[in-house]
Amino acid sequence: MGSEHVTLEEVARKAGVSLATASRVLNGSTRQVGEKLRERVTASARELGYLPNASAQTLARNSSSLVG
Repeated sequence: MGSEHVTLEEVARKAGVSLATASRVLNGSTRQVGEKLRERVTASARELGYLPNASAQTLARNSSSLVG
């Protein structure tokens, strides 16, 4: 059985929110999201088994917490 990675887009679709809103909720954005939307997104992520992709987050933020 192959491993299937759940995308942020799938979480957003299930929660009925935009990709940007789902990203703000799950990726620790400082922009505010209403409590009801936040609950819908986190519940959808939990139900789908969403796991953030650390590599993608590093690329999107253009920063890393790694020390060389």
